Amino acid sequence: MITLPPLIELRNITYSCPGRTSPLLKEINFSSSKERIGLIGPNGCGKTTLFQIIMGLLTPDKGEVLLQGRIMKDEKDFRLLRRKLGFLFQNSDDQLFSPTVLEDVAFGPLNLGSSPEEAREISVRTLEGLGLKGFEERITHRLSGGEKKLVALATILSMQPDLLLLDEPSNNLDPETRERLIGILKDLDQAHIIISHDLDFLASTCSHLYTIEDQKLIRCKAKQIHSHDHIHPYGDHPHQHGT
Repeated sequence: MITLPPLIELRNITYSCPGRTSPLLKEINFSSSKERIGLIGPNGCGKTTLFQIIMGLLTPDKGEVLLQGRIMKDEKDFRLLRRKLGFLFQNSDDQLFSPTVLEDVAFGPLNLGSSPEEAREISVRTLEGLGLKGFEERITHRLSGGEKKLVALATILSMQPDLLLLDEPSNNLDPETRERLIGILKDLDQAHIIISHDLDFLASTCSHLYTIEDQKLIRCKAKQIHSHDHIHPYGDHPHQHGT
Protein backbone atom coordinates (compact mmCIF):
# COMPACT_ATOMS: atom_id res chain seq x y z
CA MET A 1 0.00 0.00 0.00
CA ILE A 2 1.41 3.38 -1.05
CA THR A 3 1.52 6.01 1.70
CA LEU A 4 1.11 9.54 0.38
CA PRO A 5 3.17 12.33 1.94
CA PRO A 6 1.28 14.94 3.98
CA LEU A 7 -0.10 17.92 2.12
CA ILE A 8 2.03 20.33 4.14
CA GLU A 9 5.05 19.55 6.29
CA LEU A 10 7.48 21.66 8.34
CA ARG A 11 10.90 20.25 9.18
CA ASN A 12 13.07 21.84 11.87
CA ILE A 13 11.83 25.38 11.22
CA THR A 14 13.71 28.06 13.18
CA TYR A 15 12.98 31.75 12.75
CA SER A 16 14.45 34.84 14.41
CA CYS A 17 12.99 38.36 14.39
CA PRO A 18 15.24 41.42 14.13
CA GLY A 19 16.03 42.80 17.57
CA ARG A 20 15.40 39.52 19.42
CA THR A 21 18.23 37.82 21.27
CA SER A 22 16.65 34.38 20.82
CA PRO A 23 14.60 32.74 18.03
CA LEU A 24 10.85 33.33 17.94
CA LEU A 25 10.32 29.78 16.65
CA LYS A 26 12.78 26.95 17.18
CA GLU A 27 12.96 23.53 15.53
CA ILE A 28 9.27 23.39 14.60
CA ASN A 29 8.16 20.05 13.15
CA PHE A 30 4.59 19.62 11.94
CA SER A 31 2.53 17.99 9.20
CA SER A 32 -1.11 18.11 8.13
CA SER A 33 -3.31 16.79 5.34
CA LYS A 34 -7.00 16.46 6.21
CA GLU A 35 -7.06 17.58 9.84
CA ARG A 36 -9.00 20.49 11.28
CA ILE A 37 -6.59 22.12 13.68
CA GLY A 38 -6.77 25.04 16.10
CA LEU A 39 -3.68 27.05 17.05
CA ILE A 40 -3.65 29.09 20.27
CA GLY A 41 -1.04 31.02 22.20
CA PRO A 42 -0.32 34.49 23.58
CA ASN A 43 0.15 37.48 21.31
CA GLY A 44 3.66 37.61 19.90
CA CYS A 45 4.43 33.92 20.31
CA GLY A 46 4.77 33.37 16.54
CA LYS A 47 1.41 32.04 15.35
CA THR A 48 0.97 34.42 12.42
CA THR A 49 4.68 34.21 11.68
CA LEU A 50 4.30 30.44 11.32
CA PHE A 51 1.53 30.93 8.74
CA GLN A 52 3.67 33.42 6.83
CA ILE A 53 6.56 30.94 6.75
CA ILE A 54 4.24 28.21 5.43
CA MET A 55 3.04 30.55 2.66
CA GLY A 56 6.57 31.61 1.72
CA LEU A 57 6.05 35.21 2.86
CA LEU A 58 8.87 34.88 5.40
CA THR A 59 12.08 32.87 5.09
CA PRO A 60 13.16 30.82 8.12
CA ASP A 61 16.71 30.86 9.41
CA LYS A 62 16.80 27.13 8.86
CA GLY A 63 14.44 24.27 8.13
CA GLU A 64 12.21 23.30 5.23
CA VAL A 65 8.62 23.68 4.09
CA LEU A 66 7.35 20.73 2.04
CA LEU A 67 4.26 20.44 -0.15
CA GLN A 68 3.22 16.83 -0.73
CA GLY A 69 6.79 15.72 -0.04
CA ARG A 70 8.43 18.34 -2.26
CA ILE A 71 10.76 20.89 -0.65
CA MET A 72 9.81 24.49 -1.41
CA LYS A 73 13.05 26.14 -2.46
CA ASP A 74 12.15 29.41 -4.17
CA GLU A 75 9.31 31.75 -5.11
CA LYS A 76 8.32 29.56 -8.05
CA ASP A 77 7.77 26.64 -5.67
CA PHE A 78 5.76 28.78 -3.26
CA ARG A 79 3.53 30.02 -6.08
CA LEU A 80 2.61 26.37 -6.58
CA LEU A 81 2.01 25.99 -2.85
CA ARG A 82 -0.32 29.02 -2.83
CA ARG A 83 -2.55 27.26 -5.34
CA LYS A 84 -3.08 24.52 -2.76
CA LEU A 85 -3.34 26.61 0.41
CA GLY A 86 -5.66 29.54 1.07
CA PHE A 87 -4.50 32.16 3.60
CA LEU A 88 -7.09 34.36 5.32
CA PHE A 89 -5.40 37.44 6.76
CA GLN A 90 -6.27 38.64 10.26
CA ASN A 91 -7.24 42.05 8.86
CA SER A 92 -9.66 41.74 5.95
CA ASP A 93 -8.67 45.18 4.64
CA ASP A 94 -5.22 43.71 3.86
CA GLN A 95 -6.88 41.12 1.62
CA LEU A 96 -9.57 43.11 -0.20
CA PHE A 97 -8.27 45.56 -2.77
CA SER A 98 -10.73 45.65 -5.71
CA PRO A 99 -13.62 48.16 -6.03
CA THR A 100 -16.39 45.55 -5.95
CA VAL A 101 -16.96 42.24 -4.21
CA LEU A 102 -17.17 40.32 -7.49
CA GLU A 103 -13.84 41.69 -8.70
CA ASP A 104 -12.16 40.70 -5.44
CA VAL A 105 -13.55 37.15 -5.47
CA ALA A 106 -12.89 36.66 -9.19
CA PHE A 107 -9.26 37.78 -8.95
CA GLY A 108 -8.02 34.37 -7.76
CA PRO A 109 -9.73 32.24 -10.44
CA LEU A 110 -8.60 34.70 -13.15
CA ASN A 111 -5.04 34.46 -11.84
CA LEU A 112 -5.29 30.66 -12.01
CA GLY A 113 -6.27 30.76 -15.68
CA SER A 114 -10.07 30.82 -15.67
CA SER A 115 -11.81 32.85 -18.37
CA PRO A 116 -13.73 35.95 -17.26
CA GLU A 117 -17.00 34.03 -17.69
CA GLU A 118 -15.71 31.05 -15.70
CA ALA A 119 -14.32 33.32 -12.98
CA ARG A 120 -17.66 35.10 -12.66
CA GLU A 121 -19.55 31.80 -12.42
CA ILE A 122 -17.15 30.49 -9.76
CA SER A 123 -17.36 33.74 -7.82
CA VAL A 124 -21.16 33.93 -7.86
CA ARG A 125 -21.39 30.30 -6.76
CA THR A 126 -18.86 30.88 -3.96
CA LEU A 127 -20.69 33.96 -2.69
CA GLU A 128 -24.00 32.10 -2.71
CA GLY A 129 -22.44 29.29 -0.69
CA LEU A 130 -21.46 31.82 1.98
CA GLY A 131 -24.90 33.42 2.06
CA LEU A 132 -23.69 36.47 0.14
CA LYS A 133 -25.96 36.25 -2.88
CA GLY A 134 -26.52 39.73 -4.29
CA PHE A 135 -23.23 41.10 -2.97
CA GLU A 136 -21.51 40.97 -6.37
CA GLU A 137 -21.67 44.71 -7.10
CA ARG A 138 -21.37 45.89 -3.50
CA ILE A 139 -18.52 48.35 -2.87
CA THR A 140 -15.93 46.44 -0.86
CA HIS A 141 -14.75 49.22 1.44
CA ARG A 142 -18.35 50.02 2.45
CA LEU A 143 -19.04 46.55 3.85
CA SER A 144 -19.34 45.90 7.56
CA GLY A 145 -16.49 44.17 9.37
CA GLY A 146 -18.31 40.82 9.36
CA GLU A 147 -19.22 41.14 5.69
CA LYS A 148 -15.60 41.91 4.83
CA LYS A 149 -14.49 38.81 6.71
CA LEU A 150 -16.88 36.59 4.75
CA VAL A 151 -15.93 38.19 1.43
CA ALA A 152 -12.24 37.70 2.26
CA LEU A 153 -13.03 34.03 2.92
CA ALA A 154 -14.80 33.90 -0.46
CA THR A 155 -11.66 35.21 -2.19
CA ILE A 156 -9.69 32.17 -1.06
CA LEU A 157 -12.48 29.61 -1.42
CA SER A 158 -12.97 30.65 -5.05
CA MET A 159 -9.51 29.21 -5.74
CA GLN A 160 -10.61 25.84 -4.32
CA PRO A 161 -7.59 25.25 -2.04
CA ASP A 162 -6.97 21.95 -0.29
CA LEU A 163 -6.09 23.56 3.06
CA LEU A 164 -7.20 26.82 4.67
CA LEU A 165 -4.96 28.86 6.96
CA LEU A 166 -7.30 31.19 8.86
CA ASP A 167 -5.80 33.90 11.07
CA GLU A 168 -8.30 35.02 13.74
CA PRO A 169 -11.37 34.52 11.51
CA SER A 170 -13.85 35.19 14.33
CA ASN A 171 -12.11 38.32 15.61
CA ASN A 172 -14.49 41.29 16.08
CA LEU A 173 -17.49 39.43 14.65
CA ASP A 174 -20.94 39.96 16.11
CA PRO A 175 -22.49 36.80 17.64
CA GLU A 176 -24.76 36.14 14.65
CA THR A 177 -21.94 36.35 12.07
CA ARG A 178 -19.68 34.28 14.33
CA GLU A 179 -22.25 31.47 14.46
CA ARG A 180 -22.74 31.77 10.71
CA LEU A 181 -19.00 31.39 10.16
CA ILE A 182 -18.91 28.31 12.41
CA GLY A 183 -21.64 26.71 10.29
CA ILE A 184 -19.78 27.55 7.08
CA LEU A 185 -16.51 26.03 8.30
CA LYS A 186 -18.26 22.87 9.48
CA ASP A 187 -19.82 22.40 6.05
CA LEU A 188 -16.67 22.98 4.00
CA ASP A 189 -14.78 20.03 2.55
CA GLN A 190 -11.38 21.62 3.08
CA ALA A 191 -9.10 20.94 6.01
CA HIS A 192 -8.05 23.99 7.98
CA ILE A 193 -5.69 25.41 10.56
CA ILE A 194 -7.22 28.24 12.58
CA ILE A 195 -5.42 30.77 14.76
CA SER A 196 -7.77 32.07 17.42
CA HIS A 197 -8.02 33.16 21.04
CA ASP A 198 -11.68 32.10 21.01
CA LEU A 199 -11.56 28.61 22.50
CA ASP A 200 -15.28 28.01 22.08
CA PHE A 201 -14.95 28.88 18.39
CA LEU A 202 -12.08 26.39 18.03
CA ALA A 203 -14.02 23.72 19.92
CA SER A 204 -16.83 24.11 17.40
CA THR A 205 -14.62 23.96 14.30
CA CYS A 206 -11.52 21.90 15.14
CA SER A 207 -10.69 18.38 16.28
CA HIS A 208 -7.08 19.01 17.40
CA LEU A 209 -5.48 21.88 19.26
CA TYR A 210 -1.87 23.09 19.19
CA THR A 211 -0.08 25.89 21.03
CA ILE A 212 3.28 27.63 20.73
CA GLU A 213 5.14 27.57 24.01
CA ASP A 214 8.83 28.32 24.64
CA GLN A 215 9.41 28.62 20.87
CA LYS A 216 8.01 25.11 20.27
CA LEU A 217 4.81 23.88 18.62
CA ILE A 218 3.05 21.55 21.05
CA ARG A 219 -0.06 19.43 20.56
CA CYS A 220 -2.53 19.92 23.41
CA LYS A 221 -4.29 17.09 25.15
CA ALA A 222 -7.66 16.14 23.70
CA LYS A 223 -9.55 17.18 26.84
CA GLN A 224 -8.32 20.76 26.48
CA ILE A 225 -10.61 21.54 23.54
CA HIS A 226 -14.27 21.71 24.43
CA SER A 227 -17.17 24.11 24.12
CA HIS A 228 -19.35 25.71 26.78
CA ASP A 229 -23.07 26.39 26.76
CA HIS A 230 -24.23 29.15 29.10
CA ILE A 231 -27.16 31.40 29.76
CA HIS A 232 -26.04 34.98 30.36
CA PRO A 233 -28.24 37.64 31.96
CA TYR A 234 -27.66 39.94 28.99
CA GLY A 235 -28.31 37.48 26.18
CA ASP A 236 -25.77 36.14 23.70
CA HIS A 237 -22.61 37.51 25.25
CA PRO A 238 -19.31 36.42 23.58
CA HIS A 239 -16.68 35.27 26.06
CA GLN A 240 -13.60 33.08 26.41
CA HIS A 241 -12.46 30.34 28.78
CA GLY A 242 -9.08 29.04 29.73
CA THR A 243 -8.17 25.37 29.53
